[in-house]
Amino acid sequence: MKLPPGKIPIDILKDVVFKNLGAARSEVILGPAAGVDGAVLDLGTKDAIISMDPITGAVERVGWEAINVNANDVATFGVEPAFFFSCIMLPENADSKIVETISSQMNNAAKELGIAIVGGHCESTPGLANPIVVGCIMGLTEKGKYVTAAGAKSGDKLILTKSAGIEGTAILATDREPQLAKIFSPEILESAKGFYKQISIVKDALTAYKVGGVHAMHDPTEGGVLNGIHEMADAAGLGVRVFEERITVEPETAKICRFYEIDPLQLISSGALLIAADPTAADKIVDALCKEHIYADVIGEFNPNLNKRILMHSDDSAEMLPRPASDHLWTALSH
Repeated sequence: MKLPPGKIPIDILKDVVFKNLGAARSEVILGPAAGVDGAVLDLGTKDAIISMDPITGAVERVGWEAINVNANDVATFGVEPAFFFSCIMLPENADSKIVETISSQMNNAAKELGIAIVGGHCESTPGLANPIVVGCIMGLTEKGKYVTAAGAKSGDKLILTKSAGIEGTAILATDREPQLAKIFSPEILESAKGFYKQISIVKDALTAYKVGGVHAMHDPTEGGVLNGIHEMADAAGLGVRVFEERITVEPETAKICRFYEIDPLQLISSGALLIAADPTAADKIVDALCKEHIYADVIGEFNPNLNKRILMHSDDSAEMLPRPASDHLWTALSH
């Protein structure tokens, strides 16, 4: 079976990857699971939340994204990210300037979030066309003081912060600027490139968790908002009903997606946060986020039927919630 670009299909994860996990250790509270973006380890007096992600589709801001995308995964547990490790792989003809650029980007992003860079590896790698940075991040919390992406309950409201396709919009506007500049005004492209400033969801997640009533959080990365919703539902063994018209798509995202003939709801969406919340707490969470100048809205609700995952359109028609085969960023980058 030939694999699609990006994340491997969930059935291969379950049938192959999750069956090859080495030795069982008592310290592992939460190990690999579908839809869950981090592990939980028992360190005695505290629990450690650990996550890992590569940055492969971005070029111009690969170091900055490596910090923020990995920090997002730990924050979705309701835990502040603290320690970062990186593996930097560079094309074999790279020069020291690339090392300096990536390292300074990581340094600046880490300082903004209060994260220490504590180790890693850097090499020139034969066969690479673009730099790749693999990040591993850790946060510490009091025993049991966290949520996971698997914690959604039937009847929970589904909240989305910000908008769909944030990261994908920023990547395309930056890495495909010469192409897009022939179609769009400089103002639109500058605004779209500025979406990078929205990619952190650390504040979103910690604000929501502090309110209470949060059962699960997940940041929709590859496959966009639709895949993120599926991952949450997969992890919890639930169905979900989603109202398409309540999912915000910014004008810049809509314009770029129309040009590339891709779906903004299936475009990598780091910067948005999905929250499963007790129905009695949902409005309080939305209000708290808005007070922090973070737009949020209830876009759906979870149900007990695993096979009932519905996308409602504005004309009251409905379809099965699409499950992306691959992130639409790869489709756009192939043009």
